[in-house]
Amino acid sequence: MTATAARTGGMTKDERFVILASSLGTVFEWYDFYIYATLAPFFAALFFPKGNDTAALLSAFATYAAGFLVRPFGALLFGRIGDLVGRKYTFLVTIMVMGSATFLVGLLPTYASIGWLAPILLVSLRLCQGLALGGEYGGAATYVAEHSQPGQRGYATSWIQTTATLGLLLALVIIAVTRGNMAPKDFAEWGWRVPFLISVILLVFSVYIRLKLNETPIFQKMKAEGKGSTQPLTDSFFRYPNNKYVLLALLGATAGQGVVWYTGQFYALFFLTITLKLDYLTAYTLIGVSLILGTPFFIVFGWLSDRIGRLKIILAGCLIAAITFFPLFKGLTHYVNPDLEAFAEKNPITVSADQATCNFHIFVGPWSNFTQCDRAQDFLTKSGLSFKIVSVPGAKSVDMTLGSTKVEGWDNAKWSAALKTAGYSATADKAKINWFMAELILVIMVIYVTMVYGPIAAFLVEMFPTKIRYTSMSLPYHIGNGWFGGMLPLLATAIVAATGDIYAGLWYPIGVAVMTLVIGFIFLRDTKDVDITTSSGVSIQRA
Repeated sequence: MTATAARTGGMTKDERFVILASSLGTVFEWYDFYIYATLAPFFAALFFPKGNDTAALLSAFATYAAGFLVRPFGALLFGRIGDLVGRKYTFLVTIMVMGSATFLVGLLPTYASIGWLAPILLVSLRLCQGLALGGEYGGAATYVAEHSQPGQRGYATSWIQTTATLGLLLALVIIAVTRGNMAPKDFAEWGWRVPFLISVILLVFSVYIRLKLNETPIFQKMKAEGKGSTQPLTDSFFRYPNNKYVLLALLGATAGQGVVWYTGQFYALFFLTITLKLDYLTAYTLIGVSLILGTPFFIVFGWLSDRIGRLKIILAGCLIAAITFFPLFKGLTHYVNPDLEAFAEKNPITVSADQATCNFHIFVGPWSNFTQCDRAQDFLTKSGLSFKIVSVPGAKSVDMTLGSTKVEGWDNAKWSAALKTAGYSATADKAKINWFMAELILVIMVIYVTMVYGPIAAFLVEMFPTKIRYTSMSLPYHIGNGWFGGMLPLLATAIVAATGDIYAGLWYPIGVAVMTLVIGFIFLRDTKDVDITTSSGVSIQRA
Protein backbone atom coordinates (compact mmCIF):
# COMPACT_ATOMS: atom_id res chain seq x y z
CA MET A 1 0.00 0.00 0.00
CA THR A 2 1.37 3.42 -0.90
CA ALA A 3 1.51 6.32 1.48
CA THR A 4 -0.75 8.25 -0.88
CA ALA A 5 -3.35 5.51 -0.82
CA ALA A 6 -3.24 5.40 2.95
CA ARG A 7 -3.78 9.12 3.16
CA THR A 8 -6.67 9.13 0.73
CA GLY A 9 -8.62 6.34 2.35
CA GLY A 10 -6.31 3.32 2.71
CA MET A 11 -5.61 3.95 6.40
CA THR A 12 -7.36 1.30 8.49
CA LYS A 13 -10.09 2.04 10.99
CA ASP A 14 -7.80 0.98 13.84
CA GLU A 15 -5.03 3.30 12.66
CA ARG A 16 -7.43 6.23 12.46
CA PHE A 17 -8.72 5.48 15.96
CA VAL A 18 -5.17 5.29 17.32
CA ILE A 19 -4.39 8.72 15.89
CA LEU A 20 -7.69 10.19 17.12
CA ALA A 21 -7.48 8.76 20.63
CA SER A 22 -3.81 9.62 21.11
CA SER A 23 -4.27 13.13 19.73
CA LEU A 24 -7.38 13.98 21.75
CA GLY A 25 -5.81 12.83 25.00
CA THR A 26 -2.68 14.81 24.28
CA VAL A 27 -4.70 17.94 23.39
CA PHE A 28 -6.29 17.83 26.83
CA GLU A 29 -2.95 17.27 28.52
CA TRP A 30 -1.44 20.28 26.73
CA TYR A 31 -4.53 22.29 27.72
CA ASP A 32 -3.82 21.45 31.34
CA PHE A 33 -0.25 22.60 30.98
CA TYR A 34 -0.97 25.80 29.05
CA ILE A 35 -3.76 27.36 31.06
CA TYR A 36 -1.18 28.17 33.70
CA ALA A 37 1.08 29.88 31.15
CA THR A 38 -1.79 31.85 29.66
CA LEU A 39 -3.02 33.06 33.04
CA ALA A 40 0.44 33.65 34.55
CA PRO A 41 0.51 37.41 33.82
CA PHE A 42 -2.92 37.69 35.45
CA PHE A 43 -2.54 35.79 38.71
CA ALA A 44 1.15 36.54 39.35
CA ALA A 45 0.09 39.04 41.99
CA LEU A 46 -2.20 36.49 43.68
CA PHE A 47 0.49 33.95 44.53
CA PHE A 48 3.47 36.23 45.11
CA PRO A 49 4.02 39.25 47.38
CA LYS A 50 3.20 42.73 46.19
CA GLY A 51 5.85 45.37 45.57
CA ASN A 52 7.25 44.82 42.08
CA ASP A 53 4.98 43.76 39.23
CA THR A 54 7.78 42.71 36.89
CA ALA A 55 9.43 40.66 39.65
CA ALA A 56 6.10 38.98 40.47
CA LEU A 57 5.60 38.24 36.79
CA LEU A 58 9.11 36.80 36.57
CA SER A 59 8.33 34.59 39.57
CA ALA A 60 5.13 33.40 37.89
CA PHE A 61 7.15 32.63 34.78
CA ALA A 62 9.77 30.92 36.94
CA THR A 63 7.05 28.70 38.41
CA TYR A 64 5.80 28.10 34.89
CA ALA A 65 9.36 27.25 33.85
CA ALA A 66 9.69 24.86 36.80
CA GLY A 67 7.14 22.62 35.13
CA PHE A 68 9.34 22.58 32.06
CA LEU A 69 12.58 22.07 33.95
CA VAL A 70 11.28 18.88 35.53
CA ARG A 71 10.00 17.44 32.24
CA PRO A 72 13.26 15.60 31.42
CA PHE A 73 13.00 13.80 34.76
CA GLY A 74 9.49 12.77 33.79
CA ALA A 75 10.93 11.56 30.50
CA LEU A 76 13.43 9.39 32.38
CA LEU A 77 10.86 8.04 34.82
CA PHE A 78 8.03 7.32 32.43
CA GLY A 79 10.26 6.57 29.43
CA ARG A 80 11.81 3.72 31.38
CA ILE A 81 8.37 2.41 32.37
CA GLY A 82 7.19 2.73 28.77
CA ASP A 83 10.10 0.68 27.44
CA LEU A 84 9.76 -1.94 30.18
CA VAL A 85 5.99 -2.25 30.64
CA GLY A 86 4.41 -0.73 27.56
CA ARG A 87 3.32 2.48 25.87
CA LYS A 88 -0.40 2.31 26.64
CA TYR A 89 -0.09 1.78 30.40
CA THR A 90 2.41 4.60 30.74
CA PHE A 91 0.45 7.35 29.10
CA LEU A 92 -2.65 6.36 31.04
CA VAL A 93 -0.70 7.12 34.20
CA THR A 94 0.68 10.40 32.87
CA ILE A 95 -2.69 11.82 31.95
CA MET A 96 -4.11 11.00 35.39
CA VAL A 97 -1.23 12.77 37.13
CA MET A 98 -1.52 15.79 34.84
CA GLY A 99 -5.29 16.15 35.16
CA SER A 100 -5.26 15.77 38.94
CA ALA A 101 -2.50 18.36 39.43
CA THR A 102 -4.29 20.87 37.20
CA PHE A 103 -7.57 20.44 39.03
CA LEU A 104 -5.84 21.02 42.37
CA VAL A 105 -4.32 24.31 41.13
CA GLY A 106 -7.90 25.53 40.83
CA LEU A 107 -8.42 24.84 44.53
CA LEU A 108 -5.24 26.51 45.84
CA PRO A 109 -5.53 29.34 48.38
CA THR A 110 -3.62 32.51 47.48
CA TYR A 111 -0.66 34.29 49.09
CA ALA A 112 -3.06 36.58 50.94
CA SER A 113 -4.60 33.53 52.65
CA ILE A 114 -1.65 31.32 53.55
CA GLY A 115 1.48 33.34 52.75
CA TRP A 116 4.52 31.61 51.31
CA LEU A 117 2.82 28.21 51.46
CA ALA A 118 0.76 29.30 48.43
CA PRO A 119 3.67 29.57 45.96
CA ILE A 120 5.24 26.44 47.48
CA LEU A 121 2.09 24.44 46.73
CA LEU A 122 1.81 26.03 43.31
CA VAL A 123 5.37 25.04 42.44
CA SER A 124 4.75 21.50 43.73
CA LEU A 125 1.76 21.04 41.46
CA ARG A 126 3.67 22.52 38.52
CA LEU A 127 6.38 19.94 39.14
CA CYS A 128 3.77 17.16 39.03
CA GLN A 129 2.47 18.56 35.75
CA GLY A 130 5.97 18.68 34.33
CA LEU A 131 6.72 15.10 35.33
CA ALA A 132 3.50 13.92 33.70
CA LEU A 133 4.06 15.83 30.48
CA GLY A 134 7.61 14.47 30.40
CA GLY A 135 6.14 11.00 30.00
CA GLU A 136 3.15 11.91 27.84
CA TYR A 137 4.65 13.15 24.60
CA GLY A 138 7.13 10.34 24.03
CA GLY A 139 4.41 7.80 24.69
CA ALA A 140 1.91 9.36 22.30
CA ALA A 141 4.45 9.90 19.50
CA THR A 142 5.91 6.41 19.86
CA TYR A 143 2.47 4.84 20.07
CA VAL A 144 1.25 6.46 16.84
CA ALA A 145 4.52 5.87 14.96
CA GLU A 146 4.60 2.19 15.90
CA HIS A 147 1.06 1.79 14.56
CA SER A 148 1.68 3.68 11.30
CA GLN A 149 2.78 2.21 7.99
CA PRO A 150 6.21 2.77 6.42
CA GLY A 151 6.31 5.87 4.27
CA GLN A 152 3.66 7.73 6.24
CA ARG A 153 5.10 8.12 9.73
CA GLY A 154 5.64 11.85 9.22
CA TYR A 155 2.02 12.28 8.21
CA ALA A 156 0.63 10.06 10.98
CA THR A 157 2.69 11.59 13.80
CA SER A 158 2.02 15.13 12.57
CA TRP A 159 -1.48 14.79 14.01
CA ILE A 160 0.14 14.42 17.43
CA GLN A 161 2.12 17.57 16.66
CA THR A 162 -1.07 19.59 16.27
CA THR A 163 -2.08 18.81 19.83
CA ALA A 164 0.16 21.36 21.56
CA THR A 165 -1.24 24.18 19.43
CA LEU A 166 -4.81 22.92 19.75
CA GLY A 167 -4.33 22.63 23.51
CA LEU A 168 -3.25 26.27 23.61
CA LEU A 169 -6.21 27.26 21.44
CA LEU A 170 -8.59 25.38 23.74
CA ALA A 171 -7.03 27.13 26.74
CA LEU A 172 -7.46 30.55 25.11
CA VAL A 173 -11.09 29.86 24.21
CA ILE A 174 -12.09 28.64 27.67
CA ILE A 175 -10.26 31.48 29.43
CA ALA A 176 -11.76 34.07 27.07
CA VAL A 177 -15.28 32.71 27.56
CA THR A 178 -14.84 32.61 31.33
CA ARG A 179 -13.47 36.14 31.54
CA GLY A 180 -15.99 37.46 29.05
CA ASN A 181 -18.91 36.25 31.14
CA MET A 182 -17.72 37.62 34.47
CA ALA A 183 -17.17 40.98 35.98
CA PRO A 184 -13.43 41.72 36.25
CA LYS A 185 -13.68 41.72 40.03
CA ASP A 186 -15.31 38.27 40.10
CA PHE A 187 -12.75 36.83 37.74
CA ALA A 188 -9.93 38.26 39.84
CA GLU A 189 -11.39 36.81 43.04
CA TRP A 190 -12.40 33.33 41.91
CA GLY A 191 -13.22 33.10 38.21
CA TRP A 192 -9.61 32.39 37.18
CA ARG A 193 -10.03 29.02 38.87
CA VAL A 194 -12.72 27.84 36.44
CA PRO A 195 -10.38 26.83 33.56
CA PHE A 196 -8.37 24.73 36.02
CA LEU A 197 -11.43 23.05 37.51
CA ILE A 198 -12.89 22.24 34.08
CA SER A 199 -9.89 20.01 33.48
CA VAL A 200 -11.49 17.26 35.58
CA ILE A 201 -14.09 16.79 32.81
CA LEU A 202 -11.34 16.52 30.21
CA LEU A 203 -9.48 14.07 32.46
CA VAL A 204 -12.42 11.67 32.70
CA PHE A 205 -12.97 11.73 28.94
CA SER A 206 -9.26 11.24 28.17
CA VAL A 207 -8.91 8.24 30.50
CA TYR A 208 -12.06 6.68 29.04
CA ILE A 209 -10.88 6.92 25.44
CA ARG A 210 -7.36 5.72 26.20
CA LEU A 211 -8.65 2.64 28.00
CA LYS A 212 -9.93 1.49 24.62
CA LEU A 213 -6.45 1.42 23.07
CA ASN A 214 -4.26 -1.69 22.65
CA GLU A 215 -0.49 -1.97 22.93
CA THR A 216 1.52 -1.29 19.75
CA PRO A 217 2.25 -4.32 17.50
CA ILE A 218 5.96 -3.49 17.28
CA PHE A 219 6.31 -3.42 21.07
CA GLN A 220 4.28 -6.63 21.44
CA LYS A 221 6.46 -8.40 18.87
CA MET A 222 9.64 -7.22 20.60
CA LYS A 223 8.41 -8.47 23.99
CA ALA A 224 7.29 -11.81 22.52
CA GLU A 225 10.74 -12.32 21.02
CA GLY A 226 12.44 -11.39 24.28
CA LYS A 227 14.40 -8.55 22.68
CA GLY A 228 13.41 -5.80 25.08
CA SER A 229 15.87 -3.86 27.18
CA THR A 230 16.15 -4.65 30.86
CA GLN A 231 17.94 -1.37 31.58
CA PRO A 232 16.67 1.27 29.12
CA LEU A 233 18.30 4.17 30.99
CA THR A 234 21.75 2.59 30.78
CA ASP A 235 21.28 1.51 27.17
CA SER A 236 20.01 4.96 26.18
CA PHE A 237 22.44 7.26 27.93
CA PHE A 238 25.53 5.26 28.91
CA ARG A 239 26.18 3.15 25.81
CA TYR A 240 27.92 4.44 22.70
CA PRO A 241 26.82 5.48 20.08
CA ASN A 242 23.22 5.86 21.31
CA ASN A 243 24.22 8.40 24.00
CA LYS A 244 26.06 10.46 21.37
CA TYR A 245 22.96 10.72 19.22
CA VAL A 246 20.72 11.54 22.16
CA LEU A 247 22.93 14.61 22.65
CA LEU A 248 22.98 15.43 18.92
CA ALA A 249 19.20 15.03 18.68
CA LEU A 250 18.93 17.61 21.45
CA LEU A 251 21.41 20.18 20.17
CA GLY A 252 20.88 19.56 16.46
CA ALA A 253 17.08 19.32 16.36
CA THR A 254 14.91 19.77 19.47
CA ALA A 255 16.60 22.79 21.11
CA GLY A 256 16.05 25.03 18.10
CA GLN A 257 12.62 23.56 17.53
CA GLY A 258 11.70 24.35 21.13
CA VAL A 259 12.66 28.03 21.05
CA VAL A 260 11.05 28.65 17.65
CA TRP A 261 7.86 27.04 18.94
CA TYR A 262 7.64 29.03 22.16
CA THR A 263 8.58 32.30 20.49
CA GLY A 264 5.91 31.94 17.82
CA GLN A 265 3.13 31.11 20.23
CA PHE A 266 3.78 32.06 23.84
CA TYR A 267 6.26 34.89 23.61
CA ALA A 268 4.16 36.47 20.87
CA LEU A 269 1.13 36.36 23.18
CA PHE A 270 3.01 37.88 26.11
CA PHE A 271 4.52 40.53 23.83
CA LEU A 272 1.05 41.58 22.67
CA THR A 273 -0.46 41.83 26.16
CA ILE A 274 2.47 42.91 28.34
CA THR A 275 4.61 45.02 26.02
CA LEU A 276 2.14 46.31 23.44
CA LYS A 277 -0.66 46.82 25.98
CA LEU A 278 -3.29 45.02 23.95
CA ASP A 279 -6.37 43.93 25.90
CA TYR A 280 -6.57 40.20 26.63
CA LEU A 281 -9.62 39.46 24.45
CA THR A 282 -8.13 41.08 21.36
CA ALA A 283 -4.77 39.39 21.94
CA TYR A 284 -6.42 35.99 22.47
CA THR A 285 -8.44 36.50 19.30
CA LEU A 286 -5.39 37.39 17.21
CA ILE A 287 -3.38 34.45 18.54
CA GLY A 288 -6.38 32.12 18.28
CA VAL A 289 -6.99 32.99 14.63
CA SER A 290 -3.29 32.51 13.83
CA LEU A 291 -3.42 29.06 15.46
CA ILE A 292 -6.51 28.08 13.48
CA LEU A 293 -4.98 29.25 10.20
CA GLY A 294 -1.55 27.81 10.92
CA THR A 295 -2.40 24.43 12.45
CA PRO A 296 -3.08 22.60 9.13
CA PHE A 297 0.56 23.22 8.23
CA PHE A 298 1.61 20.70 10.89
CA ILE A 299 0.01 18.08 8.66
CA VAL A 300 1.45 19.67 5.51
CA PHE A 301 5.02 19.60 6.80
CA GLY A 302 4.56 16.14 8.34
CA TRP A 303 3.38 14.88 4.95
CA LEU A 304 6.18 16.73 3.15
CA SER A 305 8.75 15.16 5.48
CA ASP A 306 7.68 11.75 4.16
CA ARG A 307 8.68 13.03 0.72
CA ILE A 308 11.85 15.07 1.22
CA GLY A 309 12.99 14.25 4.78
CA ARG A 310 12.46 15.52 8.31
CA LEU A 311 15.72 17.22 9.18
CA LYS A 312 15.97 19.68 6.30
CA ILE A 313 12.50 21.07 7.08
CA ILE A 314 13.34 21.49 10.78
CA LEU A 315 16.65 23.23 10.06
CA ALA A 316 15.07 25.46 7.41
CA GLY A 317 12.51 26.59 9.99
CA CYS A 318 15.30 27.44 12.46
CA LEU A 319 17.17 29.42 9.82
CA ILE A 320 14.20 31.46 8.62
CA ALA A 321 13.06 32.17 12.19
CA ALA A 322 16.51 33.36 13.28
CA ILE A 323 16.71 35.74 10.32
CA THR A 324 13.24 37.23 10.67
CA PHE A 325 12.30 37.34 14.38
CA PHE A 326 13.50 40.91 14.91
CA PRO A 327 11.66 42.41 11.92
CA LEU A 328 8.53 40.40 12.73
CA PHE A 329 8.33 41.59 16.35
CA LYS A 330 9.12 45.15 15.34
CA GLY A 331 6.37 44.76 12.77
CA LEU A 332 3.96 43.71 15.52
CA THR A 333 4.74 46.93 17.39
CA HIS A 334 4.22 48.97 14.22
CA TYR A 335 0.90 47.36 13.29
CA VAL A 336 -0.59 46.69 16.75
CA ASN A 337 0.42 49.78 18.74
CA PRO A 338 1.76 52.48 16.41
CA ASP A 339 1.29 55.08 19.16
CA LEU A 340 3.78 53.24 21.37
CA GLU A 341 6.25 53.05 18.50
CA ALA A 342 5.86 56.76 17.74
CA PHE A 343 6.16 57.70 21.41
CA ALA A 344 9.38 55.69 21.81
CA GLU A 345 10.93 57.28 18.70
CA LYS A 346 9.98 60.80 19.77
CA ASN A 347 10.86 60.39 23.46
CA PRO A 348 14.06 58.43 24.08
CA ILE A 349 14.32 57.47 27.74
CA THR A 350 17.42 57.35 29.91
CA VAL A 351 17.53 56.11 33.50
CA SER A 352 20.45 57.43 35.54
CA ALA A 353 21.32 55.68 38.80
CA ASP A 354 24.09 54.12 40.78
CA GLN A 355 23.92 50.63 39.29
CA ALA A 356 25.32 49.20 42.52
CA THR A 357 21.89 49.88 44.01
CA CYS A 358 20.03 48.04 41.23
CA ASN A 359 19.20 44.40 41.86
CA PHE A 360 18.25 41.81 39.28
CA HIS A 361 15.17 39.91 40.47
CA ILE A 362 14.11 36.62 38.91
CA PHE A 363 12.92 34.62 41.91
CA VAL A 364 11.00 36.72 44.41
CA GLY A 365 11.12 35.62 48.02
CA PRO A 366 11.48 36.85 51.59
CA TRP A 367 15.08 37.70 50.63
CA SER A 368 13.95 40.22 47.99
CA ASN A 369 14.88 43.86 48.55
CA PHE A 370 13.33 46.26 46.06
CA THR A 371 15.33 49.47 45.72
CA GLN A 372 14.25 52.68 44.04
CA CYS A 373 16.28 51.68 41.00
CA ASP A 374 14.47 48.33 40.83
CA ARG A 375 11.08 50.00 41.06
CA ALA A 376 11.98 52.58 38.42
CA GLN A 377 13.15 49.97 35.90
CA ASP A 378 10.12 47.82 36.73
CA PHE A 379 7.87 50.79 36.01
CA LEU A 380 9.31 51.34 32.53
CA THR A 381 9.52 47.63 31.70
CA LYS A 382 5.86 46.99 32.46
CA SER A 383 5.01 50.14 30.49
CA GLY A 384 6.42 48.47 27.37
CA LEU A 385 9.08 51.14 26.93
CA SER A 386 12.72 50.72 26.00
CA PHE A 387 15.20 52.78 27.96
CA LYS A 388 18.94 53.34 28.17
CA ILE A 389 20.63 52.68 31.48
CA VAL A 390 23.37 55.10 32.54
CA SER A 391 25.41 54.25 35.63
CA VAL A 392 26.25 57.20 37.87
CA PRO A 393 28.41 55.88 40.71
CA GLY A 394 27.49 57.45 44.02
CA ALA A 395 24.21 58.91 42.76
CA LYS A 396 21.68 59.39 45.56
CA SER A 397 18.60 59.37 43.36
CA VAL A 398 17.21 57.58 40.32
CA ASP A 399 16.47 60.07 37.55
CA MET A 400 14.64 59.72 34.24
CA THR A 401 15.32 61.78 31.15
CA LEU A 402 12.33 61.67 28.83
CA GLY A 403 13.19 63.38 25.57
CA SER A 404 14.36 66.80 26.71
CA THR A 405 12.57 66.57 30.07
CA LYS A 406 14.36 65.41 33.20
CA VAL A 407 12.46 64.00 36.17
CA GLU A 408 14.61 63.87 39.28
CA GLY A 409 14.12 61.08 41.78
CA TRP A 410 11.98 57.98 41.45
CA ASP A 411 8.33 58.64 42.11
CA ASN A 412 5.60 56.61 40.45
CA ALA A 413 3.16 59.50 40.28
CA LYS A 414 5.72 61.95 38.86
CA TRP A 415 7.03 59.51 36.26
CA SER A 416 3.48 58.52 35.23
CA ALA A 417 2.54 62.18 34.88
CA ALA A 418 5.64 62.87 32.78
CA LEU A 419 4.84 60.00 30.43
CA LYS A 420 1.23 61.11 30.12
CA THR A 421 2.24 64.71 29.41
CA ALA A 422 4.57 63.47 26.67
CA GLY A 423 1.68 61.58 25.05
CA TYR A 424 2.09 58.04 26.39
CA SER A 425 -1.00 55.83 26.43
CA ALA A 426 -1.20 52.86 28.80
CA THR A 427 -3.40 50.91 26.39
CA ALA A 428 -3.26 50.15 22.69
CA ASP A 429 -5.79 51.99 20.54
CA LYS A 430 -7.72 49.22 18.79
CA ALA A 431 -8.91 51.68 16.14
CA LYS A 432 -5.31 52.02 14.95
CA ILE A 433 -4.52 48.30 14.71
CA ASN A 434 -3.72 47.05 11.22
CA TRP A 435 -5.57 43.78 11.67
CA PHE A 436 -4.50 42.14 8.43
CA MET A 437 -0.79 42.80 8.87
CA ALA A 438 -0.79 41.92 12.58
CA GLU A 439 -2.53 38.63 11.84
CA LEU A 440 -0.25 37.92 8.89
CA ILE A 441 2.83 38.28 11.12
CA LEU A 442 1.36 35.96 13.73
CA VAL A 443 0.41 33.37 11.11
CA ILE A 444 3.93 33.49 9.67
CA MET A 445 5.37 32.75 13.10
CA VAL A 446 2.95 29.85 13.58
CA ILE A 447 4.04 28.46 10.20
CA TYR A 448 7.62 28.55 11.50
CA VAL A 449 6.35 26.52 14.45
CA THR A 450 4.77 23.96 12.12
CA MET A 451 7.98 23.66 10.10
CA VAL A 452 10.13 22.77 13.10
CA TYR A 453 7.53 20.84 15.06
CA GLY A 454 5.53 18.98 12.42
CA PRO A 455 8.32 16.51 11.48
CA ILE A 456 10.11 16.26 14.84
CA ALA A 457 8.15 13.31 16.26
CA ALA A 458 8.84 11.10 13.25
CA PHE A 459 12.51 12.14 13.30
CA LEU A 460 12.94 11.23 16.97
CA VAL A 461 10.98 7.97 16.76
CA GLU A 462 13.06 6.83 13.80
CA MET A 463 16.33 7.85 15.42
CA PHE A 464 16.28 5.23 18.20
CA PRO A 465 15.69 1.44 18.37
CA THR A 466 12.41 -0.01 19.62
CA LYS A 467 13.74 -1.43 22.88
CA ILE A 468 14.81 2.02 24.15
CA ARG A 469 12.80 4.28 21.86
CA TYR A 470 10.46 5.77 24.46
CA THR A 471 13.32 6.62 26.83
CA SER A 472 15.83 7.78 24.23
CA MET A 473 13.52 10.11 22.31
CA SER A 474 11.77 11.56 25.37
CA LEU A 475 14.86 13.02 27.03
CA PRO A 476 16.18 15.16 24.13
CA TYR A 477 12.65 16.22 23.28
CA HIS A 478 11.87 17.43 26.79
CA ILE A 479 15.21 19.09 27.39
CA GLY A 480 14.87 20.85 24.04
CA ASN A 481 11.30 21.92 24.66
CA GLY A 482 11.21 21.96 28.45
CA TRP A 483 14.53 23.65 29.13
CA PHE A 484 15.49 25.54 26.00
CA GLY A 485 11.90 26.35 25.02
CA GLY A 486 10.12 26.43 28.37
CA MET A 487 12.65 28.82 29.87
CA LEU A 488 12.07 31.33 27.06
CA PRO A 489 9.36 33.50 28.70
CA LEU A 490 11.42 33.78 31.90
CA LEU A 491 14.78 34.41 30.23
CA ALA A 492 13.47 36.73 27.54
CA THR A 493 11.53 38.81 30.09
CA ALA A 494 14.60 38.96 32.34
CA ILE A 495 16.81 40.05 29.43
CA VAL A 496 14.35 42.81 28.54
CA ALA A 497 14.27 44.04 32.14
CA ALA A 498 18.06 43.94 32.43
CA THR A 499 18.84 45.70 29.15
CA GLY A 500 15.94 48.11 28.90
CA ASP A 501 15.30 46.98 25.29
CA ILE A 502 11.85 45.49 24.59
CA TYR A 503 13.29 43.38 21.73
CA ALA A 504 16.47 42.15 23.46
CA GLY A 505 14.77 38.97 24.68
CA LEU A 506 14.72 37.70 21.07
CA TRP A 507 18.48 37.16 21.13
CA TYR A 508 17.91 34.04 23.22
CA PRO A 509 15.75 32.08 20.72
CA ILE A 510 17.83 33.36 17.79
CA GLY A 511 21.06 32.12 19.38
CA VAL A 512 19.64 28.68 20.15
CA ALA A 513 18.09 28.34 16.66
CA VAL A 514 21.43 29.14 15.01
CA MET A 515 23.21 26.62 17.24
CA THR A 516 20.75 23.91 16.20
CA LEU A 517 21.09 24.82 12.54
CA VAL A 518 24.87 24.45 12.61
CA ILE A 519 25.00 21.24 14.67
CA GLY A 520 22.13 19.56 12.84
CA PHE A 521 23.57 20.38 9.42
CA ILE A 522 27.05 19.13 10.26
CA PHE A 523 26.41 16.08 12.43
CA LEU A 524 22.99 14.60 11.62
CA ARG A 525 21.47 12.72 8.69
CA ASP A 526 17.82 12.29 7.85
CA THR A 527 15.87 9.26 9.07
CA LYS A 528 12.77 9.09 6.85
CA ASP A 529 13.67 5.80 5.12
CA VAL A 530 14.59 3.88 8.27
CA ASP A 531 12.68 0.65 8.98
CA ILE A 532 11.87 1.10 12.67
CA THR A 533 11.02 -2.59 13.13
CA THR A 534 14.57 -3.75 12.38
CA SER A 535 16.84 -0.70 12.55
CA SER A 536 17.12 2.90 13.72
CA GLY A 537 18.51 6.27 12.70
CA VAL A 538 21.55 5.77 14.92
CA SER A 539 22.89 3.18 12.45
CA ILE A 540 22.82 5.57 9.47
CA GLN A 541 24.32 8.69 11.06
CA ARG A 542 27.74 10.07 10.20
CA ALA A 543 30.53 8.34 12.06
